[in-house]
Amino acid sequence: MTVNGRPVTEPGAKADPERDEIRVDGHRLPRISRRTYLLLNKPTGYVTTVRDPHAAHTIMELLGGVKERVYPVGRLDADTAGILILTNDGDFAQKLLHPSHMVSRTYRAVVRGLMDDFSITDLQAGVALEDGLTAPAKVVVIERNLHNRTTVLDITIREGRNRQVRRMLDAVGHRVLALTRIRFGPLTLSGLAPGTWRKLRPAEVTALLQAAATEPTEPEDGD
Repeated sequence: MTVNGRPVTEPGAKADPERDEIRVDGHRLPRISRRTYLLLNKPTGYVTTVRDPHAAHTIMELLGGVKERVYPVGRLDADTAGILILTNDGDFAQKLLHPSHMVSRTYRAVVRGLMDDFSITDLQAGVALEDGLTAPAKVVVIERNLHNRTTVLDITIREGRNRQVRRMLDAVGHRVLALTRIRFGPLTLSGLAPGTWRKLRPAEVTALLQAAATEPTEPEDGD
């Protein structure tokens, strides 16, 4: 065996499989990818995919300087902005997304019309969509703009159905004009400009796993 071109003969010699070039019988062993956890503030206009020949822009264009191959945890549609986690740790991603303990997500929505208490109650109780009744959502009205006839609200869900928040709001008669995911479990967008990313701190990774372990076990309410 050789490490970085030098023979290794001493018992107990160590090598770093993430950094060193290790060869056995002349064959190079593949390096083990370092576990990578990223937080991206996705702007609108970018699709959440690694490759898409039909898309004008993908999120991978925003990840300059990232050497590891990472994948998004869940998705945001092209018209939705906000928090997106990317990783090469499949077990971590599965724990966050598994239907039995999906981590809560909060979206800030700007919708057409002045939302009344009846619509809020429907969202909080669950609304009927073509793929079934949604689980209860938490709804906080931020502003009702009488001049523009719009409502700004935060809606927290745990299910991950396709375009779910938009469909829920459509179901109660309010078309979404703008949608941003502002929280994913304990993580927020604080200090992260649109189109930029940063690495998650170890404590944040731990907090996400703890959130997945402590969220309610029944599937609840994606974008």
